[in-house]
Amino acid sequence: MQLGAGVESVRASRSLRQEALRGHFAMFLFSALVAGSFSLGARAANLIDPAAITVARFVIAAGILAGVVMLRGTGRPAALLQQPWRYLLLGTAFAAYFVLMFEGLKTAAPISASAVFTLTPLMAAGFGWLLLGQRPDRHIIAALLLGAIGALWVIFRGDIQALTRLQLGRGEAIYLIGCVFHAIYTPLVRKLSRGEGPVISSLGTLIAGGLLTLVWGWQAVSSTAWGALPAIVWITIFYVGVFASAVTTLLVQYSTLRLPSSKVMAYTYLTPVWVIALEAVLGNGLPGSIVLVGIALTMVALVMLLREDPEG
Repeated sequence: MQLGAGVESVRASRSLRQEALRGHFAMFLFSALVAGSFSLGARAANLIDPAAITVARFVIAAGILAGVVMLRGTGRPAALLQQPWRYLLLGTAFAAYFVLMFEGLKTAAPISASAVFTLTPLMAAGFGWLLLGQRPDRHIIAALLLGAIGALWVIFRGDIQALTRLQLGRGEAIYLIGCVFHAIYTPLVRKLSRGEGPVISSLGTLIAGGLLTLVWGWQAVSSTAWGALPAIVWITIFYVGVFASAVTTLLVQYSTLRLPSSKVMAYTYLTPVWVIALEAVLGNGLPGSIVLVGIALTMVALVMLLREDPEG
């Protein structure tokens, strides 16, 4: 009996490790897919209004998630009618993030913008404390602060004087405001959840966000010459709608069931590395060594967060 119980325990432990590895791979893929939206977004941002591209993105992503719900029977679609004001709040935060992201990418470099994005976990931890009473331990706080220092180093390109004077570029400043909305969105999802499941919640958020953006930016949407848009804009629209929205939503959903939240959050710090690699492939070369110092700090923060829980 004891031998049999021991074998079952080993099998269960091995199964948990395999599931955790799958979760890590999913978030590794997530960080790469998110990175693509910065490089593509920077190339399309000045060719289409941010409201118009956000509406198109939400329509595509919502259509894909709706198809997932119908084909797999995931979640309870009727939950979309349960206190729909919740989705208006979530949709507002989500839409504001993406509109401001594309507005910021008109002038912000992809690497700098991705570094701004790595400030989101620290801000999300702060909003999680305010809205949910979550108090991260000292280890996580230290890792988040180190990651934030690395991000600021990249954003200000190692210029300490510019940092002390807060000489933030216009694009980075706009996107930073967008990231505040993204940071608020994360704890809001949990606070407003009524057990409908992440896919249904994401679908409701996309529908509400798309409708709100359509109403707010109707003039921009209606005046856009959709048939005359350059190919890079359509590539960006479908990329962010399919890969950087619908697919990443499912990857996060998959990973949160297999990894501690701190480890899911940690993969945000990989995004600038992917952006650097992608920009190099696209012919823009590598950033200066002074910027790589900040990237190295974010990598240390990543390792600290991944080691935070020995069981994950």
